[in-house]
Amino acid sequence: MTKTLTLLVALITTLNIFGQNFEGKIVYQNSFKSKLANVTDQQWNTMLGTQQQYFIKDGNYKSITNGTLSLWQLYINEDNKLYNKLSTSEAVLWNDGAVNSDEVLKAELHQGVTEILGYKCDELVLTCKSGTQTYYFTSKLGVNRGLYEKHKYGNWAEYTSRAKGLPLRAVVDNGQFTMESLAVEVKPMVLEKSVFTLPANTKTQKSPY
Repeated sequence: MTKTLTLLVALITTLNIFGQNFEGKIVYQNSFKSKLANVTDQQWNTMLGTQQQYFIKDGNYKSITNGTLSLWQLYINEDNKLYNKLSTSEAVLWNDGAVNSDEVLKAELHQGVTEILGYKCDELVLTCKSGTQTYYFTSKLGVNRGLYEKHKYGNWAEYTSRAKGLPLRAVVDNGQFTMESLAVEVKPMVLEKSVFTLPANTKTQKSPY
């Protein structure tokens, strides 16, 4: 179970995976295909959520899902920490962004592969120790690579060093499931800094996962 939760936290980070830097909100629809005999597709969908709201500004990001296990994740750039709220823990669990248990073994970039929501997207395929991560991104939703150089966790620094923008589609394949995340809405907007702060009196502790 510990290994499963470790992969889930890293996956959320990967999904929270994304010219001028984009500031605003992206809504993703997520679906899971299980590879475990004792966990169904529906159980993964319920635990991790089929909808994800992703907010990003100045190197900070926040992801909110409709999952029953994974509720939200917040990355505070200044701390280089990822804060995860799981329904199984009263405290908000944090991970050091500089630590990554995974490793990218090979990267392949293909240009102009598909179109999503009217954006022409390139494809980045990362072959990792954990499996394969494939991203479809557009430079029109730019991301500041320099802000994430220390964000090793979830291969995010690897992704942002190679991609020119945020992903509009991701397919993550590992030993437990295949997940597809597809953007259904992109909304540029000015976000308040308060969006990227922990709620008052939040209890935090280092994540065991």
